[in-house]
Amino acid sequence: MSLDAKKLKRLADNFKKHTVAYKVAMSNHKGRIRILEQKNTKPKVRPNITIKNKDIYLRRPKINASLSSKTVLTDSTWEYVEIFLKSHNKTDALFFWKQARNFYTATKNLSIISKPLTAYYCFLNATKALLTLKGINYDTKHGVSGLRLNGQFVLQNEIVKLHPAGVVAALGVYLKEQVTTAGISYNLKDILYNLPYVHRAYTLTYPTQAELFIPVLTPRFVFDKSRKKGWLEIKIEPEHANQKTFNKLVGYGIDPFYKNDDYFILRRKKTFDWETQRGVPTIDSLKKLDNYHSNVRKGFRYIYSPNDLWYIKRADKRAQRGIIDRSCLILTIAAMHRLSELSRYEPQTLDKHLNKEASWLLTEFITKSMYQFIDQISSEITGDDFRLTGFRD
Repeated sequence: MSLDAKKLKRLADNFKKHTVAYKVAMSNHKGRIRILEQKNTKPKVRPNITIKNKDIYLRRPKINASLSSKTVLTDSTWEYVEIFLKSHNKTDALFFWKQARNFYTATKNLSIISKPLTAYYCFLNATKALLTLKGINYDTKHGVSGLRLNGQFVLQNEIVKLHPAGVVAALGVYLKEQVTTAGISYNLKDILYNLPYVHRAYTLTYPTQAELFIPVLTPRFVFDKSRKKGWLEIKIEPEHANQKTFNKLVGYGIDPFYKNDDYFILRRKKTFDWETQRGVPTIDSLKKLDNYHSNVRKGFRYIYSPNDLWYIKRADKRAQRGIIDRSCLILTIAAMHRLSELSRYEPQTLDKHLNKEASWLLTEFITKSMYQFIDQISSEITGDDFRLTGFRD
């Protein structure tokens, strides 16, 4: 082979090598580009319903929630509600609110056996403030009574009766949970089972009973522009994102719009009409959103804390035993009434309960129910959501 031929062959071999290396490099480069594109690609998200440029989420008030107002940041709702009532010239409601605050302050300095008595009167007066403001007529009777069944000193034997007349009954009217039959009874154990803010203490006390509350994230209102329909969308936390959890929910379905790989995005099956004109919702759409919010809000519970802690209350067959279809406000004031009776008339009995298996559960209820109840009543009075200061909204 001549010298020129050898030189040409070497050049050809080098060209092939560089061509292969180039193709491999380009393939690797394209692969890296695809990975970066996948990382930077935002997942599809349904558009939020907005009012005055504010995204609309589930709100704490059950009745007449101010859907587009900002969350109020405060370490105590007492002053905020007092200013609210003064600004609306509601002197009668303000009187009851101040009474409730006095009992609240007194409760903090009492022993655990004495706390239920003043705590109940705090709840009673706060409820009267709400009812007076909203123009709900009520009998001055309490609307709740209690008794203890013969036998062991256990919570199942502490009975709470709701009556169709009285302050608690009027609270039911406001919340659209009317008591129409005299003497509807629940035992104290079942009542505490239905309160999310003591549910961890409950399941530690009674570990064989099913968990009743499913935590959810960002319950928000979304819409489909082409269909002119809106609905509630929720996200299930990753550790609960499984078919077992999904089976516990009634009235929700998986939204196929999302991938639902690591967690479920669920949508409320019921929808409402949502129409906008140049981005502004119609008056009819706003009314339907308000009604829809009130209806779906019934199935949710929340815990007052620095963060949004929302829960759906289970409605499947396995958890039917012990479920009470009433709001936390009704159940909290009813339970505290029974404990206040024990505190006033049978403190020895209350002391026995506090030294038995339910000691931690009762202690948690007596202490935590104070700010949980007042937060809920404050939201119903003002229509606003509240959150502790020092945390990002």
